[in-house]
Amino acid sequence: MPVRILSEIDRIETIAVGRRIREWVRLERAYGPGRWRKRKGIARVRLDEGPVFRAEVHWYEASGVGRREYKIKRILDT
Repeated sequence: MPVRILSEIDRIETIAVGRRIREWVRLERAYGPGRWRKRKGIARVRLDEGPVFRAEVHWYEASGVGRREYKIKRILDT
């Protein structure tokens, strides 16, 4: 299900870096080498033109590659 981020992501934290990311090999194959980080934050999101709500969002990012694969982990409010 596609996730549309509607606001700036706040309270960004790094969860894991480099080889501590379980998906590290797949990320390098799919998007190329970089200093991969798994990160999380809070943002207003929308799923498939449905309701808008605040949620905890996780994603991967690397310098030179950018942010990839947003996932909603927890809905905080509607």
